[in-house]
Amino acid sequence: MRVAAAQICSTNDLLANGLKVASLIRKAANDNIKLIFFPEASDYIASSTEESIAIAKPINSSPFIKPIIDTLKELQSIDVVVGVHVPSISNPNKTINTLLYFNKFGEITEKYEKLHLFDVDIPNGPILKESNSVIAGNKILPPFDTPVGKLGLAICYDLRFPELSLKLRSLNAQILTFPSAWTIKTGPHFHKLAQACAIYTQCYVILPAQGGEHNEKRKSFGHTCIIDPNGEIVAEINEEGYCVGEIDLQLLNNIRTAMPLWNHKRWDVYGDK
Repeated sequence: MRVAAAQICSTNDLLANGLKVASLIRKAANDNIKLIFFPEASDYIASSTEESIAIAKPINSSPFIKPIIDTLKELQSIDVVVGVHVPSISNPNKTINTLLYFNKFGEITEKYEKLHLFDVDIPNGPILKESNSVIAGNKILPPFDTPVGKLGLAICYDLRFPELSLKLRSLNAQILTFPSAWTIKTGPHFHKLAQACAIYTQCYVILPAQGGEHNEKRKSFGHTCIIDPNGEIVAEINEEGYCVGEIDLQLLNNIRTAMPLWNHKRWDVYGDK
C-alpha cells in the first residue's frame, strides 16, 4: 500500500497553509496514495509565543482545517495525518501540540498530544522553550488500524525518547510517525534517530517535516523521508511536496520473524510490556 510523507514550509497564515495541504492531498489521491502524513504545526508557525497564542484556533472553526475536511469529503479515497495547535481550554495562554488523524470521509478519528516538549538552548543555535506556549500531553495513544497497517503516533522531539517508540511497538504498531519541525542545528540527528528507531522497533518510520524559512526567526531542517523496518531510507524529499513509499507488511513480518527481538527481550527484568 502506498503512503506519502509531505514536506511544507508553514507560515502564520492558517488559510494559506490549509489550502496548500488540501492541494497536496488532492494530488496524492490522484497518485493512488492511501495515507498522507503532514508535518508538526502544519497549521502555522509563528514568530513569537504571543503570536502563536493569538492565532491559534479551535479545530471546529480553524480556517486551516476546513479546506482539508472539504477536500476529503469530496475525494473519499485518502486518509490524512496532520499536526496542529489546539487552544487549551484549561489555560488560555497555551496551546496543545496535536496530531489529528482524518479518515477518508473527513472525520477526525484519533488525536495525539505531544508528550515531550522541546525546551532547549542550543549552542550557537536557537533558544526554544516550547513549554512557554504549549501544554504537554500525558498519555500514549495506542496504535490503531489504518488502510496501510497499525499506526502509532508521536511528534518531533518524541523521537529522542525510545521508551515511547518501544511501548508503541509492544502495543502492536507496524508503522510509527514523527511529524516534525526539526531545527537546522539538530538536523544531523533527524535521520539517524529515525533509522535507529526503525531497526530497534522493526517498524516503518514516516518522517514528514517542515522545511525552509518560515519567518525571520524560524527555519526548519526538512529532509522528509520514509524508512523501512531495516532502517533503510526508501524515499526522501527536501522541498515542498511529498515522497512516496510502499508499506509492505509481509516484509515487516519477515524481518520480525528472522530477528525475533520481542521473543528475546527480558520482560522478566524490564517489567510489564
